[in-house]
Order: sequence, then structure tokens, then C-alpha cells
Amino acid sequence: MELVMRQYPNSWIADSIMCKRGVAGGASGTTHELTEAVQGTYIYTIGPYSTPVLTVKPGDRVVVETKDAFEGAIKSEDDKPSELLKMPFLNPQCGPIMVEGAEPGDTVAVHIESMVPRGPQPRGTCCMIKEFGALTGTYYTATLNEPLPEKVRKVHVDEQHVYWSDRVTLPYRPHIGTLSCSPEIDSINSLTPDNHGGNMDLPDMGPGTVTYLPVRTPGARIFIGDAHASQGDGEVCGVAVEYPTVTTITVDLIKNWAIEWPRLEADDFIMAIGSARPLEDATRIAYRELVYWMEREYGFDRWDAYMMLSQCGKVRLGNFVDPKYTVGAAVSKKYLA
Repeated sequence: MELVMRQYPNSWIADSIMCKRGVAGGASGTTHELTEAVQGTYIYTIGPYSTPVLTVKPGDRVVVETKDAFEGAIKSEDDKPSELLKMPFLNPQCGPIMVEGAEPGDTVAVHIESMVPRGPQPRGTCCMIKEFGALTGTYYTATLNEPLPEKVRKVHVDEQHVYWSDRVTLPYRPHIGTLSCSPEIDSINSLTPDNHGGNMDLPDMGPGTVTYLPVRTPGARIFIGDAHASQGDGEVCGVAVEYPTVTTITVDLIKNWAIEWPRLEADDFIMAIGSARPLEDATRIAYRELVYWMEREYGFDRWDAYMMLSQCGKVRLGNFVDPKYTVGAAVSKKYLA
């Protein structure tokens, strides 16, 4: 516990699942710099075949330079996304980052410590892309309607605010849109979430939280990118305020903790995450996994947990625009004591 307190003084993280069960136990390891130069080519598929860029030990910290979801291609409000972007080459990923000792059946813990904007202003970009978004016809929701117009909004972002317009200033609420370990055999594009993680776009997945990801390949192979300075539930137009960051994470490893879907822990709640189409199936997965979690690790009777969540469970809508939709089902920690 002394090691934990040294790294996380006056922080709930010292009492997290990561610190209680992780190999590092809260001890601080080496700090690595995953800069643009070190990354080299950013990755658009999440899988077991790309060349690792970094190897870390449990407890190590990684300072990551992420690019925006368009890899900087959209530079002005006069740009047309259809002329500059090629689907599905969105959400460039840093990684893969290998974790020493990680084996299938383990779980990787990623504590997001901080997310700082980088690059010249306006750093943020939001846009409307043809046949992309929740309120337009898409490849998967085929209609005969014409695509919505292409529009680009360039946004000033600092560590306090997102300056959307002269009329509206939003709080700076950063989170990581795409975070995952590798699937066992498949290589999945960085736009698609599934049980490996991926493009979940959950606004809760920001500084001060820990994401738990299932390990399915030796070394885990962590991918991270797609940072958002602000996003509402659903990312309804298909795009948040996308921006480049310096994101600092600490990585730990929990041996022999086999989870099927990603999980998230904050100071006051736990959350299970599901991704599927239709949206109700994503919600079912998330709630089922939360019931299992409460039963197996918090001593609840399965059916009591199921009925209780009907009274106090909360749902967070991640992305509602991509090939699969993401939902987080959460319960307050005060009910788990």
C-alpha cells in the first residue's frame, strides 16, 4: 500500500481494481514517450499483425502523441471531407503497445491520467461527412435520400473550454474515443467497436478513469487514439470535437482475470460496455455483463442484481453512428459495498 500511495496520493485510484489486483500494485515504473516520430505510421486496423512500436512493463507510464480522427487532413472550414478523407481510414491509432507478461485470459488496465491539447489553433475539428451520422442514410441504413450537406467547423480548444461559436462555449471534457487490445485472430478497422474495445466513443473514458480490456493475444497489443475535446451522448452527427493530444496513461496487468467485454471504473461507479447492432442488443450486452460482474465479484445473487439494476442502473450512450453502436451500463459503487 505504501507504493500505491506514493504514486496516487489523495486519489481514489489507490483503491481501484487496478491497484488492488494489478501486477504493479500501484507502483510507478518507467515513463515512455510515444511521439509522432516514434510511432511513425499510424494504424487503421486493430489486430495481431501490425509491428509493435513499444514494449512496457506493468506499472509503466506512456506519454502518447495522438493525432485527430482525420490525421490532420481537414485544415479549414472550406475543406470538403469527401475530397480529403477515404473511408474507413479514420481514427489513426497509436500502437500497438506490448505489455510484458500479458497472456490470453488476463486483463489490461489503462488509467488515463491526463489529456492535453497540442498543435496550433484552431485545434479542434467537427464536420458532417456524406452518409455518416445518426440522422442520415448510410451504407448500413440504406435510403434513397440525398446525403446531408458537408460542413466543417474548426474550433479553438484549450484546457478549460471548447469555443464552439460566439454564442456557445462548452466545457473541456476530454476522452479517448478508441481504445483496445487486439482480437485473437481478426484485424478490425479502427472505426468499429466490439468485445476487444475499439471505437467505443464513451464520454466517460477520460482522465481519472481506468479502462479494463480483455487480453486475447500474447503481449495484449494496446491501441489508442481518436481523442475528443467534447462530445455528447451518441456523437450524433458522427464526429465529436476531434483534436490532437498529448495523452498520458499508466498501464497495468491483472493476471487470470478473464473478462469478455471492456469495463470501466471511475471514482464512484463501475461500468460494463457492450457494442452491437441494433442498439438494444448493445444495451443487453452491457447490462448482462454488469449483472455477471456484480454476481461474480461483489457477492450479489444474479436475479437480485438484475432486479436491482432495473431500479438504479444507468446507461451511457457511446457512439450511435458507426458500424456497431456502443452502450455502457453502470451502477454506483455505494450499492456495492
